[in-house]
Amino acid sequence: MQYTRFVLWLCSAGLLLTLAACVNPPDYPDEPIIQYEGISKDTIYQFTNGPTDSITIQFSFTDGDGNISTQDSADIFITDSRFPSILTPLAFPVIPTEGTGNGISGDVFFTLINTDQAICCVYNDTYCVADARYPVDTFSYSIFILDRDGNRSNTIQTEQIKVLCLGQ
Repeated sequence: MQYTRFVLWLCSAGLLLTLAACVNPPDYPDEPIIQYEGISKDTIYQFTNGPTDSITIQFSFTDGDGNISTQDSADIFITDSRFPSILTPLAFPVIPTEGTGNGISGDVFFTLINTDQAICCVYNDTYCVADARYPVDTFSYSIFILDRDGNRSNTIQTEQIKVLCLGQ
């Protein structure tokens, strides 16, 4: 009988320890960290000569102090490899700060649409024009994020994306 109680107590203690281990808060650094997860496709039509088209980019993030987004702020910055000095700002949706004291993590999906010269071919300072001599253009995106304290994440890069300049 004593042995049975001891085994039961041991199993209960083991179960409680296992549950306690499952609820430990994450231990992320205060600086955001991002990891590239992929793109929906690697080829897109130039907006002037093809159908409306889009590419979805996915990355994951962690942030130890949970202060990534605020309302009406630019937190995500992308750079087209053809224009390395131009940063395009995007915004996270607002993430409530309640309960984020131990850090947050998640996945980001954002879609770039080939309208309004957002994605087009570039050759010899000519933009968004179909030219049979240049049927395809290629580029990649570099991406980083900033949190509300100004902490900058690492920079990730997409694979090469092909733009079909001549259309269908």
